[in-house]
Amino acid sequence: MAFTVEIPVRFRDIDGMQHVNNAVYFTYMEQARSEWYRQLMGIHSVAEFDFILAHASCDFKEAIGFGETVVVKVTLTKIGTSSFRFTYEVRSKEKGTLFATGESVQVTYDYKAKRPVPIPPKFRKMLEAELAKS
Repeated sequence: MAFTVEIPVRFRDIDGMQHVNNAVYFTYMEQARSEWYRQLMGIHSVAEFDFILAHASCDFKEAIGFGETVVVKVTLTKIGTSSFRFTYEVRSKEKGTLFATGESVQVTYDYKAKRPVPIPPKFRKMLEAELAKS
């Protein structure tokens, strides 16, 4: 099932071209992803993140202006052996305009060994429950 987060555009998000800087779109996706982890997976501490971001992409559709509130939709779309994938839609709360679409891949990771590891069974079960809702 898709999960959504509303994010007001901040003054600091705007660049010299008078719209939201392209790098900030990734911040919006990260913020939505973090809320997904917190609310659906019960992850409340950075120490609980035993995975890393391995890939992030964004396709820009329309410029976002100051004063907008964006709604970021996060959908879990795939679970692999050591990775899981999200897709994103960034839209205007007010008009529904599609500003961007994106994707990210997270990999469960052993920070001490510095290598990917299989998704732990408990976390996999939680992911599978969310995937089943999609």
